[in-house]
Amino acid sequence: MPPINTQLMTFMAKMTFIANMKPLPMDWNKPGIQYNDAFNPEELAVPINAPAPPYLFREATPNKYHVDTAETIGNQHAEFIDKICNAIGFSHNMWRLQAKFKDLKINALTALGLPGCLDGPGLGPNIKNAPGMAGATKQEKKYGAAIADALDDKYKKWQDHVMVPGLPWYPAFVAFPGPTAPPMPNVPMPLITCPSPMMGELSPPVLKQAMADALGEKDALHHKELFDAVATGFFLAFMLWLVSQQVMMVMGKGPIPTFAPPYVPVGPVVMGDNIPIPGHLAA
Repeated sequence: MPPINTQLMTFMAKMTFIANMKPLPMDWNKPGIQYNDAFNPEELAVPINAPAPPYLFREATPNKYHVDTAETIGNQHAEFIDKICNAIGFSHNMWRLQAKFKDLKINALTALGLPGCLDGPGLGPNIKNAPGMAGATKQEKKYGAAIADALDDKYKKWQDHVMVPGLPWYPAFVAFPGPTAPPMPNVPMPLITCPSPMMGELSPPVLKQAMADALGEKDALHHKELFDAVATGFFLAFMLWLVSQQVMMVMGKGPIPTFAPPYVPVGPVVMGDNIPIPGHLAA
């Protein structure tokens, strides 16, 4: 299956930022009568920017300088959203390729995995070191580090509570003709069938607050809108990925204690397990 949809994440992040209707200049009030005299008529009213990427900010007035400022700063934020969403997508794909299920208990048809059965690397380091972040500015790296640290923490909480709730992964193990069932792949199923009670940790409000806490600067410009945008974009792309990502090639095996030919030529696997190697989400 394809990795998490980075293009969708980026687009939804930008649209979420636009929906906040952040004006520039902020808290602008029209000055006195000298204001109109300070500009040429053609500067007082120019076409405003379209409410679509990469124009993320709204201009306070149609004054040319307000429109230009909103466009310039909006483009800067749009470029950063491109960088950080691509970095998140890169890191998540690295996680996906290395993720594995472990310590499953297999009995006949079903596989049971308790919280902690899904294992994978942290997201944070690969977000910070993604190829697209190499040319980031000092401020972009600061905001990017806050996003990376928050995602690393919240994603791990989701991961560490993923369960395999007795899914029918091994139909061949119901009646297997041998004393031991050799490693066999599971029946592919969407990852969303493996629930985690910590899914709420990845919700946009929780992620947004975690990013703000990681940044630690309450007065940082536009950080609330930016973190809200990235958190929302990630969550929507992640939920779509959960539905489409198949859990495959989880190699289960185990003993068949009731096998006793010729009287009992077949039997179910009892207290089997799986081979914990990466690749269960790689396909």
